[in-house]
Amino acid sequence: MSGEAVLVPDDRAFSNFKHECVSDEGWNLTYNKSGITVLIQILEEEKSLHKIKCRMVCKDISAETMYDVLHDIDYRRKWDSNVIETFDIGKLTVNADVGYYSWKCPKPLKNRDVITLRSWLPMGNDYIIMNYSVKHSKYPPKKDMVRAVSIQTGYLIQSNGPSSCTLTYLAQVDPRGSLPKWVVNKSSQLLAPKAMKRIARACVKYGEWKQKHSPGFKPWLYPEQSRLSSMALSELSLQHADSLENIDESALSESKDERAEHSDDD
Repeated sequence: MSGEAVLVPDDRAFSNFKHECVSDEGWNLTYNKSGITVLIQILEEEKSLHKIKCRMVCKDISAETMYDVLHDIDYRRKWDSNVIETFDIGKLTVNADVGYYSWKCPKPLKNRDVITLRSWLPMGNDYIIMNYSVKHSKYPPKKDMVRAVSIQTGYLIQSNGPSSCTLTYLAQVDPRGSLPKWVVNKSSQLLAPKAMKRIARACVKYGEWKQKHSPGFKPWLYPEQSRLSSMALSELSLQHADSLENIDESALSESKDERAEHSDDD
């Protein structure tokens, strides 16, 4: 998000995000396997920062199911093996809220967390969910974690028919911590496709799970169901990466990460 003010994205912001998800001009393909592609865009002005785009074709998952799974915070706690803690903080509008998410990183890296302003919008047969980092005075950085910064992250779900969709994950994230280049490369080459596969597996099991867990409760579709307290934009400020402590992890060895990575489920 440009500028200094915390804003709820408007229709133009959603359209721009969709265009960036769809257009591959200026992107480099780095992975193409089993219906999943990964593309990287190096940002010239900041060599340490890059954008990643991961796209997956799902032939047996509807766009509606994918949208539900990516929204359902209770289900995420079940299927996302990387999650440490996740919760909603408050709602801003009928299609925007603020939430906290922390996740495990491969040892010996420190675990990360993030506070984001998240917004979502159905666009015809497609759906968009996107977020960017904000600061909230009640949720400062924790001593045992590195506060990451989402410059812009999100999903585009495109319907390919009643039981098929394409999921595109687009992220520009500053993970902080002076990460060595091999970590950034590994995250794009291996971790992003793995995460996409986990999401697909979660979608297949979602219908059965949801039938047993408040099947009619979907506040992302029915805003009147939301149990979140309303909050004002004035409670938030933009999270700038340069205001956070920089943890130096640049001397970490690759062999340790590889062992941890291989022990992870595929």
